[in-house]
Amino acid sequence: MDKSAIDSILQQLQSTSALASGVKKDASTDGVVKVDFSEKLESAINQINSAQKKADTLSEQFISDQPNIDLHEVMISLQKANVSFQSMVQVRNKLVSAYQEVMNMQV
Repeated sequence: MDKSAIDSILQQLQSTSALASGVKKDASTDGVVKVDFSEKLESAINQINSAQKKADTLSEQFISDQPNIDLHEVMISLQKANVSFQSMVQVRNKLVSAYQEVMNMQV
C-alpha cells in the first residue's frame, strides 16, 4: 500500500470515530462541532408538538364549517400527528430501557 491510501484509510477511521462519539466535523471551518443530544431531543419534541397543534387547528376549523378545509387534509394531519407521537413514545421507551440497562451494570 502506498502512503496516500494509508492516509485515506486513517482519515476515514478518524471521521467514523468522531461520528460514533457524537462529534461531527464542520467542513466549512474544519473545526469540531459537538452534537448536543438535549437540543436534538427538544427540537424533535417541538416538531411533534407543532404537528399536533396543526392537526387540532385543522380539525376545529373543519368542525366549525370553515371553507377550504377538506376532510382528507384533516385526516392526514391527524394521522401524521399520531404517527409522530407514537414514534416519540417508542424512542422514549428505548431510552428508558437503555438507562435501566446501564444502571443495572455492575462496576
